[in-house]
Amino acid sequence: MSGALGGFLGLVGMSAVAGILVTAAVAPAVALSGMAATNTINVFDSLPEYLSIDRLSQKSNIYASTNAEDPVGSRVLLASFYEQNRVDVASDAISQFAKDAAIAGEDPRFMEHGGVDIQSSFNGAVQTLAGGGTRGGSSITQQYVKNVLVQKCEVMTDVDAAKACYDDATKTTADRKLREMRLAIGIEKKYEKADILRGYLNIAGFGGSVYGIEAAASYYFNTTALNLTLPQAASLVAIVNNPVKFQLDRPDSETNGAANGYAANKGRRDYILDEMLKYDKIAQVDYDAAIAAPIEPVITVPSTGCQTAGGSAYFCDYVTKILKSDPTFGEDADTRLANFQRGGFDVYTTLDLDLQAAAETSLNKYVPKTFPGWDVGGVVSSVKVGTGEVLAMAQNKDYSQMEQPAGSTFTSINYNTDRATGGSGGFQPGSTYKVFTLAEWLKEGHALTERVNSRVKSNWGTFQDSCLGPQNYDAQGFSPRNDGGEGGPNESALNSTTRSINTGFIGMAKKLDLCGIRKTAEAFDVHAASGGELGQNASSVIGTNYIAPLSMAVAFAGIANNGMTCTPVVIRSMISSDGAELPIPKSTCTQSVSPEVAAGMQYAMQTTTTGNGTAAASGRRTSPREPIIGKTGTTDKAKDTWMSGASSKVATVVGVVNVSGPFKNQRFTTLNGVRASEIRHYVWPDVMSVANAKYGGEAFPEASSSVINAVAVPVPDVRGESMARAKSTIEAAGFLFVNGGVTSSALPAGTVASTDPAGGSASTRGATVTAFSSDGTGVTVPDVIGKSETDARGTLAGAPYTFTVAKTEQPTTDKAQDGKVLAIQPGAGTASRPGDTVTIVIGKFTAPAPAAPDKGNNNGENG
Repeated sequence: MSGALGGFLGLVGMSAVAGILVTAAVAPAVALSGMAATNTINVFDSLPEYLSIDRLSQKSNIYASTNAEDPVGSRVLLASFYEQNRVDVASDAISQFAKDAAIAGEDPRFMEHGGVDIQSSFNGAVQTLAGGGTRGGSSITQQYVKNVLVQKCEVMTDVDAAKACYDDATKTTADRKLREMRLAIGIEKKYEKADILRGYLNIAGFGGSVYGIEAAASYYFNTTALNLTLPQAASLVAIVNNPVKFQLDRPDSETNGAANGYAANKGRRDYILDEMLKYDKIAQVDYDAAIAAPIEPVITVPSTGCQTAGGSAYFCDYVTKILKSDPTFGEDADTRLANFQRGGFDVYTTLDLDLQAAAETSLNKYVPKTFPGWDVGGVVSSVKVGTGEVLAMAQNKDYSQMEQPAGSTFTSINYNTDRATGGSGGFQPGSTYKVFTLAEWLKEGHALTERVNSRVKSNWGTFQDSCLGPQNYDAQGFSPRNDGGEGGPNESALNSTTRSINTGFIGMAKKLDLCGIRKTAEAFDVHAASGGELGQNASSVIGTNYIAPLSMAVAFAGIANNGMTCTPVVIRSMISSDGAELPIPKSTCTQSVSPEVAAGMQYAMQTTTTGNGTAAASGRRTSPREPIIGKTGTTDKAKDTWMSGASSKVATVVGVVNVSGPFKNQRFTTLNGVRASEIRHYVWPDVMSVANAKYGGEAFPEASSSVINAVAVPVPDVRGESMARAKSTIEAAGFLFVNGGVTSSALPAGTVASTDPAGGSASTRGATVTAFSSDGTGVTVPDVIGKSETDARGTLAGAPYTFTVAKTEQPTTDKAQDGKVLAIQPGAGTASRPGDTVTIVIGKFTAPAPAAPDKGNNNGENG
């Protein structure tokens, strides 16, 4: 059907639905006039009128600072994040041109109606229902309501629920329109017109991910909402009517591009200008100038995502993971994600840009992004002692938000953190992990100078494990050794630490509880990077667990903090869009070991940074030099190498690691002119030199004598006992038994003839006691002290001794000792062979010199 008749019948056919809309639209007027309500009005009145307006999704900013005392004043933007590029601004921060353009172009009677413009709603309904296509007619308040409902959908984390919500909020149906009107009327009852208009301009979409007048002004014209010119304001408001059709960031568009002067937007812009003139919002002269003005967008894409943070990108990525995972930001994952997507935060982080720059520069100098045949990684993590603040986090790769193939110069994986907060499964820390065995050693009352059996062997026997039961690895041929050379057979805990002797630490573990060592590591907040449990077998003692570098930095900060470990934090403060300070995750500090034990650890780990210690190369290159502790680590075949250490203010861990696949032995590989295994001793000093200059340092507390010095205990006298019994007795007393072989002795063959040190003397627990077995053919030197020289010679030279007697004299003022034996060498009771030489010391009387005469007082005074 066509013509006037068709239009009339079409209108009649839709009259029932149109009547609902018209009736609903006049409901406020009916209510105000006191007229009786119809059934339709009753239906309308039964709809909810309350609409909760949640915080809008906005752009969040992550900052670092150069001054921890003034983080806001010295802030440096690392990155911005947004699901919707929006900056919520106050009404007085929006140009009056933009406000007037919105009213004139979208809702000329905005200031008069009560939330629903009856005339516009009626006209829009008639045109839509008569088949003339969908037409507007919604007031600014109704559009605001619709945008709020859509906003609620867009922050939903469930995709299906979000789609259903969006369909319900935007469907072209009478019931949706009725609900929208009802909510608009409720909004008008609660808020002032100026607040509704501000809310509308802040929530409206301006194309793509651009939302709100402030972000639109910045994106399209590189200005602020307050400084928009009249033609700019009209162009932006034009976009709201149909963002896809009128947005200004597609210069190649045939219908709305640079070639035709953005014709589509200009048409809508000029209409808005016409309406502004019509309603006396602007003067004729301003209108003429605006109409003549060309549309010249200055597209300014905001930085978004951590890739804009350069070398700090991995730290930035870690911050975002914390925002999405820490319970401080929401009780469950969905809530935290919704809060992150809404954004609107200024996040001030703990990153120290000076230390970060040093870390980035040094890694770039020494560790290439790629290397033939080796997926090499370089990492640096620094933590502030006593606070847990992460000061630096760098690696040798460029940051990517997308997963990259192995060996690429880019990666999305943060090598410094756990899998849950960066994707890495961690790395073996090697001998840096030995510090936890050292801690357990001192906790159990052992001293640094106490010695253990550190001989290389594959039959270490049974290890104690209070969690899993006794463990024995002899069947597996467990035989640890050092790639760079072995220690002695009876090393002290101190020397084992200084020189990082593997067998020394296995010997220490033999005297400890493997489960206890693991629990001590956990007390320093050390955990498996994968999220699983730490291993506690014998090999784990020398560093086979996979741990994130940041975890080790936290642990070393705990050691430097006199045994109190503080969990890592990366956010110093966080401010919401309304200026309120928000709660942030706090570091939890726990006493991991007593200060006395920590002092012993510090004492031992200071020795590694000087002299012939394994960390001495890092120590001597650090300037200014503050007191430092350190521990190196090298995994099997030098696959990974580490330098971990701290001053009393800053802890730093540096590693050159194999990320995946085949690897190079770092002792035989050169990177950028430096042997790979030595790079740690260049990067660590580079970072810690900056830390020392900035934060200073203090001397570590003195370790007590009982922690350093092993207790001296008597050596058992086992002469005459069997070697087996002697071994049992000596080891039970806390000494290391060594069979010194056979010696001549009068004692029965096979029994112990003597020990070194001798039985009855004192020696430190853990020291070696060498036992010599008798061959049964020897004699024992008789005791001839006090006898005359003649008698002594007769005894010694006679059977069964037949010793060759030598003589020396020793002056004596005791006439009774003249000619008598004063001493004998070797001593009486010493095992010897017949015919050996024995020296006797004979006393020779010497009269004492006469006393000098007393010459009396010679000072001229009377006596």
